[in-house]
Amino acid sequence: MAEKSLQDLPRDLRALFTKGNDALQRENYDYAIDLFNQVLVREPSMHECRKLLRAAQLKKAGPGGGFFKKVFSSASSSPMVAKGQMALRTNPADALPIAEHILNGDPTNSGAHRLIVEAATALQMPHTAVLSLEMLFRNSPKDKDVAIQLAKGLAEIGQPKKGESILADLYRASPTDNDLAQALKNLSAQKTLDEGGYDDLADGSGSYRDILKNKEEAVSLEQENRVEKSGDVADRLIREYEARLKTEPNNLKLLRSLAELHSQKKDFDRSLSYYEQLKKSDIGNDSSLDRAIADTVGRKLEHQISKLDSSAPDYAEKAGAIQAEKQAYQLAECQKRVEKFSNDLQIRYEMGQLYFNAGKVSEAIAEFQKAQNNPHRRIASMNYLAQCFGKKKMFDLAARTLQNAIKEKPVLDEEKKDLVYNLGSVLEAMGKKGEAVEQFKLIYEVDSGYKDVAAKVEKYYEGGGA
Repeated sequence: MAEKSLQDLPRDLRALFTKGNDALQRENYDYAIDLFNQVLVREPSMHECRKLLRAAQLKKAGPGGGFFKKVFSSASSSPMVAKGQMALRTNPADALPIAEHILNGDPTNSGAHRLIVEAATALQMPHTAVLSLEMLFRNSPKDKDVAIQLAKGLAEIGQPKKGESILADLYRASPTDNDLAQALKNLSAQKTLDEGGYDDLADGSGSYRDILKNKEEAVSLEQENRVEKSGDVADRLIREYEARLKTEPNNLKLLRSLAELHSQKKDFDRSLSYYEQLKKSDIGNDSSLDRAIADTVGRKLEHQISKLDSSAPDYAEKAGAIQAEKQAYQLAECQKRVEKFSNDLQIRYEMGQLYFNAGKVSEAIAEFQKAQNNPHRRIASMNYLAQCFGKKKMFDLAARTLQNAIKEKPVLDEEKKDLVYNLGSVLEAMGKKGEAVEQFKLIYEVDSGYKDVAAKVEKYYEGGGA
């Protein structure tokens, strides 16, 4: 979920944000908090709004945060924090409004800020995470783990020098701490890339100038940590790793990195040969390794399709044959993983998806019923289950499953929109047009461009509500 600016918001939310800002300037903090929360419920990725909300919350609390109110709020916030932790397991976005509800009464509450950090990290909202990490660090300035996490977050949003300064202060107090030393090294690499040098590190004392030898090493560190490498970088790393492998034949990290790099270069057979070496090692029973091999084979087959001549008369036949081969392989491979790791509910979810896409609805139902016990896949599994029931014309079961899933989603995010839309479609199939359009209207009110809800709702009104 990319963080958005004011310009990215729809007009009605921009108006709410402006009213909230005006209320904040007039010191009408209650009204500002209410307006900012309304914006964030609909658009949780609006970092500037959350920043102003935090300012309003702190201003309302006053100096010291309102001691007696804070004590009461902290004591009563534990159940809400627990509720937020449960929300994190199903959908991180749902934890954000729970955390803000706590912060409305206690803006420095560490439990609520930890919720926001975890949710924001899962949703890839680094500015939001840093905003709460700064408060956690203010609450516990000697907490090494919080300091390292804050420093990493600052580097991610383009402020590595600030993060490095935080760690340098802690390192001066604990010069033998290896975790701080490594964190400083990593941040120095990032700052070197951003600024081209760091001779002014640690107020000019030069204590940390030798953390990295030079900018070339910093570039190398950064390149190795990228998920996707450019062609030149991938080639260089392959040469480097293969040379190292001659003297470090049992280095499993090198083997895996080479497998991934060759896959990226579309040298799939070479990639798979490295994966096979890993399979024979001590980590050969790792389910993630089996998944990586399956993904590589899938990409290999997709690459074969991309190399076909799309204008050839037998293109459809050849492409269809490869797709069938891919589907058969994925089903067989995933079934082996299910048998091997029978308690891994993530694999059950993948198996359900493959069965669903292959049209094996009964088999998919059995897998999704198991997978819904995985808190990270619960809502998605219920959504798939409802679609399976719908394909079998079991519309009452489909509707009930969707309704139960919707109850677990307090915020109308993209996942909930899909659930609501699917419920409307099921109700349509049941002939309950009035109930169906009520579902579509829930989406239309906040996102008229979602799928075909505008056409459905407008057709309903054009027909006089019939």
